[in-house]
Amino acid sequence: MAADLRFGYAFPAIRGVQSGREYFASMCPLRLIPKIFLFDEDEAELPADLRAQRTLNRNRIPEIANYLIENRDSYVFSALTASIDAEVEFQPIGEGGEASLVGLLQVPMGAKFIINDGQHRRAAIEAALREAPELGDESIAIVFFIDQGLARCQQMFADLNRHGIRPSKSIGVLYDHRDEMAVLVRRIVLQSSFFKDLVETERSTLSARSRKLFTLSALFQATQDLLKGLDLKDEDEAAALAVEFWEAVADVMPEWQLVKNRKMSSGEVRTDFIHSHGVALHAIGIAGNSLIRQRPKAWKGSLKKFLQIDWARANTKDWEGRVLVGGSVSRTNQSLALTVNKIKTVLGLELGPEEERAERAYRNGREESA
Repeated sequence: MAADLRFGYAFPAIRGVQSGREYFASMCPLRLIPKIFLFDEDEAELPADLRAQRTLNRNRIPEIANYLIENRDSYVFSALTASIDAEVEFQPIGEGGEASLVGLLQVPMGAKFIINDGQHRRAAIEAALREAPELGDESIAIVFFIDQGLARCQQMFADLNRHGIRPSKSIGVLYDHRDEMAVLVRRIVLQSSFFKDLVETERSTLSARSRKLFTLSALFQATQDLLKGLDLKDEDEAAALAVEFWEAVADVMPEWQLVKNRKMSSGEVRTDFIHSHGVALHAIGIAGNSLIRQRPKAWKGSLKKFLQIDWARANTKDWEGRVLVGGSVSRTNQSLALTVNKIKTVLGLELGPEEERAERAYRNGREESA
């Protein structure tokens, strides 16, 4: 624990060396984080090239704080990284060997702490403590560097964020055990005889040589909107309905079956048809939700009308300007909405007012360009 001494702070710490410079790793109670690490509002007004920190995006703070509060038994926060703008003294517990690496880091009371990485976590901790002060006794790791000026702080920020890669949406769904929909979609893949070997669970894009037909993230998004607002009593009923729906769709998609039976590659299908792209799968899920709502007892029979749809990319009459732009599949919200309109029209479902307006705008655009 960091002790507030008469003339400064004393952090129990471990000393290390990176690029020839000393640095220190310590633990700090959450309740001290807002008191020690102050966000400089005056610095936020400076031009970016004169700041050691990026400006705080306050819209991110409630989400991070809620994560901390709602998952008190399982949250994980990575270490904060900070520079100390002051002369410090490290007092090891002994001489030589490991004893010389463990001790107390003495920091003057007037020292300025600059967060190089983790300022949104720091702000979220402060917000969470207002609602759940009992979190204050828990701790977070802090890595301290000695401040060597603005240029060094800016370089540290750039280096710390240089190699950070956000995990793919698919692997996020695969590893998420809190999100009920993520759990449900993984269950659907396991229970479905069609999807079992055709869903890419790690990547959110498919290579031309991939055996997989869909990504887990695409199936997640499509299933989420398929089941949205339906009166389902539990996860078992939701999973059963989703499996039944997607397998019924697969039954009326001849090219999907050819991929399943290894008579056609998934790359060929994605090249020649739009129905295996994420935007089309998502549109099918949205249209399926309307179909189930309007025809709860007869929705499966209605899916046979999918056989009337020419899903080929070469069918520019139906798809260019709707989901194709210059022959390439578009993933915009407008493309999604117009694809939903096409599917709902084929299924004989009424379009809502917004959908009607979007369809009129699309048709007027086609007429003007003809």
